[in-house]
Amino acid sequence: MMTHTSEKPFSCSQCGKCFTQKRNLKIHERCHTGEKPFSCSQCGKCFTQRGTLNVHMRCHTGEKPFSCSDCGKGFTTNGDLKRHMRCHTGEKPFSCSECGKYFPLSGHLKRHMIIHTGEKPFSCLQCGKCFPLSGHLKRHMIIHTGEKPFSCLQCGKCLTSNGALKTHMRCHTGEKPFSCSDCGKCFTTNGALKNHMRCHTGEKPFSCSDCSKCFTRSNNLKKHMRVHTGEKSFSCSQCG
Repeated sequence: MMTHTSEKPFSCSQCGKCFTQKRNLKIHERCHTGEKPFSCSQCGKCFTQRGTLNVHMRCHTGEKPFSCSDCGKGFTTNGDLKRHMRCHTGEKPFSCSECGKYFPLSGHLKRHMIIHTGEKPFSCLQCGKCFPLSGHLKRHMIIHTGEKPFSCLQCGKCLTSNGALKTHMRCHTGEKPFSCSDCGKCFTTNGALKNHMRCHTGEKPFSCSDCSKCFTRSNNLKKHMRVHTGEKSFSCSQCG
């Protein structure tokens, strides 16, 4: 009957939030007390609700009870499946209030909003450089530590990130997953495809500040700038 009356007789003494059932109030109160009575027998991690523990256990058991009807991919939670389905349906329910651009995930929208706010809350303790995302800061820190934790099993080359390793592996496998819709030419990275597309679109986004000449790639602009600066980076070992 409470669904009709909207009655919520159980209220939190800490924040005043109201609930229809006493057990829901008890669960809520744990966010104030910090109580986590349900612990994982495998890793000891603790949770406020039994249901959350049950979902967590799937990372140990490998159970993925929610599968995609389109591609068969499995997921540990129904929420993960719903988010995945958007790659098939093309649904983008999260829109930017500034420019109206749409995104399939709330996290994507949050990252996008940094373009408008210019916020960079993650700063490097070594050099003070600031970044909009924690992932960007982590990648930056490798400059100071010199750490390259990801190594190629084929040639032993070490790389700074898992993404860089995946891209590197394509030089061994010959995989070129990014293809041009105009001519069918394939590329190992999305960046290489974007550069190639400019030969079809005629786009030249890199312009010289001295003579306004435009280029399709930033490297071409750098080379051109030597005309103005007089820089000669390559010297002959015989005569100098």
